[in-house]
Amino acid sequence: MNPLNKIIHAARGDFPVELLLTNVNLINVHSGEIYQTEIAINNGLIVGVGDSYQANETLNLNGKYAAPGFIDGHVHIESSMVVVPQFARALVPLGTTSVVADPHEIANVMGYEGIRFMMEYAKYNPLNVFFMLPSCVPSTNMETAGSRLRAFDIFPFLQEKWVLGLGEMMNFPGVINSDPEVLDKLIISADKRIDGHAPGLTGKELIAYIAAGITSDHESTTADEALEKLRLGMYVMIREGTGTKNLRDLLEIVTPENARRCIFCTDDRHPHDILNEGHINFMIKTA
Repeated sequence: MNPLNKIIHAARGDFPVELLLTNVNLINVHSGEIYQTEIAINNGLIVGVGDSYQANETLNLNGKYAAPGFIDGHVHIESSMVVVPQFARALVPLGTTSVVADPHEIANVMGYEGIRFMMEYAKYNPLNVFFMLPSCVPSTNMETAGSRLRAFDIFPFLQEKWVLGLGEMMNFPGVINSDPEVLDKLIISADKRIDGHAPGLTGKELIAYIAAGITSDHESTTADEALEKLRLGMYVMIREGTGTKNLRDLLEIVTPENARRCIFCTDDRHPHDILNEGHINFMIKTA
């Protein structure tokens, strides 16, 4: 039996699955409900939900909650000072199954090779690591960095399977004033996601920044700032990291109507905070 056929037959209940989780409160993010059910798992995949499955092994969860894996919408893994496999070891048990990583810090030091290093170490991990390409290496022209990445340097990475787009565009003056080097990076990424970095930007300058194709921002520190960006169509990333903590200040803007436009992220979270408080699970508990 081929793998797909086996999944179909397991979902139909044609044979006992390997593991059945019983007495589970399922958080269904599709319907917005929480209800008690059973979850059938075979060969590491959830193949069914309901109370009609047979299993070789049954585990009673005694009313615990099951939810989809958490996603960190924006993080610099290298800020944790550990390599990706160790980062994954810390996050996955806390419920984070995917992260969107921007390796601009290691790229500032090692350039192209730094990005490749992060991508290679991200392979074959239980954590899904997606990448946004560093847009500002160096962060400013006044910085003495180990590398300088222009549009033609990052373009080959845009074809990679796990690359979603262009990372936080910190050079918002360059966007607003149509700096040619900045525009080149925006143009080659136009059919991908482009993350923003626009602390305190407002009014027509913010509108111009968004008009360049930038779709998200994680730098809001007040509810008014976040709400303005939300109203202009941006995804608002609510950040709770080690150095910067904005969760409590921004929660008031989140409503059932706009929650799909609000994203949790950590940006930079050090190992001692992950160990002592948690990761995205900590943000959910706090919220």
